[in-house]
Parts: sequence; C-alpha cells; structure tokens
Amino acid sequence: MASTLFLGSMVFPWAITVILAIGVRILMTGALHEDGLADFIDGFGGGGTNRERILAIMKDSRIGTYGVIGLIFYCALLFGALYTMKPFYAMIAVMGVDPFCKMISGQIIQMMPYARNEEQSKAHVVYRKFSVIAGLILFAQGVIPLIPLFLWGPHLRWEIVVFAPCIVMYFLYLLIWHRLRGYTGDCCGAIFLLTELSTYLCIIAQWHL
Repeated sequence: MASTLFLGSMVFPWAITVILAIGVRILMTGALHEDGLADFIDGFGGGGTNRERILAIMKDSRIGTYGVIGLIFYCALLFGALYTMKPFYAMIAVMGVDPFCKMISGQIIQMMPYARNEEQSKAHVVYRKFSVIAGLILFAQGVIPLIPLFLWGPHLRWEIVVFAPCIVMYFLYLLIWHRLRGYTGDCCGAIFLLTELSTYLCIIAQWHL
C-alpha cells in the first residue's frame, strides 16, 4: 500500500493513486478487516443490547444497512486522510500506523475471552493468547515502524499519535465487553480499522493546525 502511494503518485493524479492504494490493501487482505468492520457495525447497530442477536447478525454473511453506511463512511474518511497528505508522508504514515494499530488491536485477545466456541466461529479459529516473548516481539514490530514518521514527517507530538488509538481501542473494548462479554474475529478487524483511522485523523489534525 505504501509503495502504491509513493510510486503511483509519479504516474497518476494523487486522488487516483490513493484509491488504487486502498484497493491494493483490500485485494491483499481479501477485505478481511473491512468485512469485520461491516459485520461489527451491523451487529452492534442492529442487535441492540441482546448478546445472542448481535452474534447472530455478525455471523450472517449478508451485509445490512448499518454495515454499508459504515463502510462508506470509513472509506471516505480514509481516502480524505490519505489524500490530504503528500505522497512521501502518506507512505511513511501507512508504513508506521498500520503495524502499530495491528499491535494495539491484538491486545483485545489478552483482555477478554472469545465470545463463541471454535465450532461457532465463522473461520473455525479461536485466537490464542500470546506469551511474554511473543508480546515483546509484537511490541517491537508495532513501534519500530513508527520511527520514520517522527523523524522525517512534519512535526508531530508523539504522545498524541501513540495514545489516541489506544484511547479509541479502550472505548471499543468497553463497548464490546458490555455487549458481548468477549471478542470475535469481526471485533478484531473493526478495532484495527477504527484505531488506524483515528491515528491518521490525529496526524492530519496536527499538520492542519
């Protein structure tokens, strides 16, 4: 995605390059995270406070009105955030923010149990908790790629960039725990995309001000 942003800007207008970069990520991940976000918004938007209904909606392969609106709103904000950046800054932002927010999102499996059992899971996979060593490796993989953003990007307050997605993740954790008392794969995908988007918006806000 970062390569598409940087190299594509040499060939295409910036707006088209940003759209291509978003498309490249969707193709590479198989829309895994976007599917999770749509199901998450559908479930929590249409399921009310009924735990079983929320889980049933999230497991349904069909997308509802809440999910469609949520994806449109997310993609519009993501496009707007990247489009506002210059190509080089967009490249180093993507290279840093993506792994950092995946690291943050991964903490959800440490904080609560899985909401379903393995047989009820859509992918028949229940994520296992990671060891201390694995956690330290994950931390390094999430933090080190952020360094170029602070070294070569316009002036940023590191504490805002680092703590803003953590705060978003915490409030999503409270919502998920209150409604489900456990996470699902869709929750993981939604947390990643929303924390990532919040980080880009914080970066844009600082550069704009």
